[in-house]
Amino acid sequence: MTRSAILYVNEVAYPIMAAFGIPANILTAVILYQEKFGLSRGITRYMMAMVISALLVITWHVLLREIFIYYHPNSFLSLRTVCPFNIYLRIVTLDYSVWLTVSFTFDRFVSICCPKLRLRYCTDRTAVVVIVSLCALSLLKYVPFHFMYEPRYIMDNVNWGCQPKAAYFTSNLWAVFSWMCSISFSFLPFVLILLLNGLTVKNIVAANRVRRHLKGLKVKDIEGGNRRKSVVLLFTVSGTYILLWTTETVTFICTRITVNFLGGDLTSPSYIANEVGVLLMLLNSCVNTCIYALTQRKFRQEVKNTLKHLAQFIYKCKKLAPQWA
Repeated sequence: MTRSAILYVNEVAYPIMAAFGIPANILTAVILYQEKFGLSRGITRYMMAMVISALLVITWHVLLREIFIYYHPNSFLSLRTVCPFNIYLRIVTLDYSVWLTVSFTFDRFVSICCPKLRLRYCTDRTAVVVIVSLCALSLLKYVPFHFMYEPRYIMDNVNWGCQPKAAYFTSNLWAVFSWMCSISFSFLPFVLILLLNGLTVKNIVAANRVRRHLKGLKVKDIEGGNRRKSVVLLFTVSGTYILLWTTETVTFICTRITVNFLGGDLTSPSYIANEVGVLLMLLNSCVNTCIYALTQRKFRQEVKNTLKHLAQFIYKCKKLAPQWA
């Protein structure tokens, strides 16, 4: 049987993604924790949460599923008692990452477009409440996944693997749950981010007209620099999400694929489209460092400083190694 070309792509792309994404997100988290590059604590909280959720997505989806389970299909992760929990954590981490992007987009929308609400909503305390609440909701939403699966096969009196129960395909309750997952996980966040960015652009265009008028009157725009920094960060984060999630969102809704793709023809257009969509979707979890580095000058400087200190530390360790030996 001829292997699909997308499998070869995955075998190369996912190890590269893990090798870059894990250290890059750890480096970003360390820099964000230091809070040295001029953003408000509320924005920093969202960015830190997005980086940590991205690291979890890379761990469960890329490192464990696409690499470890792919090459070790009969590992302990395939045991009946472990498999449903593993799937549950995959969907929870990805859902949490998606809704953090939505909440960050909404926070920046309020900051840019709603000056009266901004003072109450765009605070450090609100950011913490939203981040914790989204985590709890993601954990609760997908609890039914624990009861959805049955063993795929039995070998040496041990239950291995997990597959949806027959009732999943016939029960109206499971059908409703499946559609709720599809809408909550993919369609609704995508639409909300598009809508919020559209409203933000509309507000910016109107505000620019006012600023041009003020400039003609030689009135100084004090908040211009901070506003531009916030706008650039917003559009790069949400724009990257839209770009990398478009393929997966379309295939996700059209074919109603949820967490487990149920096999089929590996060369079919629907399978290839889904695999490409998943690859781009997971790539979104690796680009935060690049986004911050491209848009934030102080962040670039902190990256250089951190790497410099790390290189000095490694050099000192090498220098002391003969003495320890």
